[in-house]
Amino acid sequence: MLKTEKLSITTIKGRRLLEDLSFVLNEGDKIALIGEEGNGKSTILKILAGEDVSSYATYTGTIYCDEKIGYLPQSIGERYLDLPIMEYINEEPDYAYLFQLASRMNISHDLLSYRKVGTLSGGEKVKIALLKVLYDRPDILLLDEPTNDLDLKTLIWLEEFIMNERSKILFISHDEELLQRCANGILHLEQLKRKSEPHATYSGESYLEYVQNRKAFIERNNRIASKQKAELHKQMEKWRRIYQSVEHAQATVSRSDPHGGQVLKKKMHAVRSQGRNLEAKKENMRKAFEPEEAIDVYFDDVFINPDKIVLDLKLDELKNGSEVLSKDVRLQVRGKDRICIIGDNGSGKSTLIRIIAKMLEEDESINVGYMPQDYYEVLDPKLSPIQFLWDGRDIAAKGKIGSYLGALKFTTEEMEHRIDELSQGQKCKVLLLSLILKGSNVLILDEPTRNLSPLSNPQVRKILCDYKGTIISVSHDRKFIDEVADRVYMLDREGLHLIE
Repeated sequence: MLKTEKLSITTIKGRRLLEDLSFVLNEGDKIALIGEEGNGKSTILKILAGEDVSSYATYTGTIYCDEKIGYLPQSIGERYLDLPIMEYINEEPDYAYLFQLASRMNISHDLLSYRKVGTLSGGEKVKIALLKVLYDRPDILLLDEPTNDLDLKTLIWLEEFIMNERSKILFISHDEELLQRCANGILHLEQLKRKSEPHATYSGESYLEYVQNRKAFIERNNRIASKQKAELHKQMEKWRRIYQSVEHAQATVSRSDPHGGQVLKKKMHAVRSQGRNLEAKKENMRKAFEPEEAIDVYFDDVFINPDKIVLDLKLDELKNGSEVLSKDVRLQVRGKDRICIIGDNGSGKSTLIRIIAKMLEEDESINVGYMPQDYYEVLDPKLSPIQFLWDGRDIAAKGKIGSYLGALKFTTEEMEHRIDELSQGQKCKVLLLSLILKGSNVLILDEPTRNLSPLSNPQVRKILCDYKGTIISVSHDRKFIDEVADRVYMLDREGLHLIE
């Protein structure tokens, strides 16, 4: 059993991430830890795993665990990248047990070669890192974003693994399909009231049930709040009319009528008392709830000729340095097309979309917006979001940019932070906003939803579904592929193939 009592976490800058969380991970639990970027999800897993977080956070409370924990971080540390794979897993492994475990995890024995860890693809690294964790026979698994960098084939493998694994599991993921299939409970971290009030909710429901019930609760709460607000407004208006009437009567009462003056004085005392009661009622009535994941930005209407040939790509070879990744790559894209490229890890998708971006950015007949997988290809880490987005625009634009960032739930302080101090999800939102401000009529997107929370992703998909321009994307997000793309291509060593 893993148990916390009144666990509270505060950053060294004084922001409260968690307050008094009491939580138990029991036999059979596959609990998904969800919440917006920067809410402390990874920090909780690190603390539970016994990792050192003192460089950026402190915590209080009690953590009790009488079982062995296996912790999978978001990425393999750089110090391991030069190690041979077998040495990374264990310096003196039990080969029979290791190969038995690899077979159970559907990991090819060829992968357990003396290649170095740094030569593995993103998906291969996740498999090997998980194999290393399981080799130590843990009773509890803490998995931090295991779906990052996975291709569709490996995502499906991971789903099967989580569903069939006997260990108790607490995991973080942005992949809604995986959450829906695997989680039998939800631990949701929120930062309410402009990120000043941490709030944690536990529900023993599936992800889909939790999202639907939460949506129904918010809608019901906001209907009641709206009705109470309207009723209070009517009462306040009626009170103001009475107050003004009594005030006018007091101002005009004759000094020769002291009895009338006394009556009005008592009446004003009663009216003021009623006003105080209404103010108290205002403080205590139900407040409208705005979800932390709400995103109130959108692309203004952009135009592109639907018949325009935006891209006519012909590559005899797709290469990464001297390595040939694919050959005979052909792709034609017209004005209103929304295409998505999929493929195995290491097949060259990001290399291809980077080539496409470079080609189209030279075309002056279109306005191209590019979101790379490595945000620092575009973002300057030393600038603040305000500085990056303002970028020489007139002074009036600065206020508009601040309003947009506020709509993306940035606090005033976060708007002025250096970009390299932001979470990956916040960097993604800054890039999305830059595309909106630029008014791009062609979007080139490499894994645009990979760092956003599962609750934010539907909002971003809606923004892109409503977009009127061209979209050329790479993604393994199954919801994104289903809802945003109208054509899907598979990239392999023989080129691009349309998936019917």
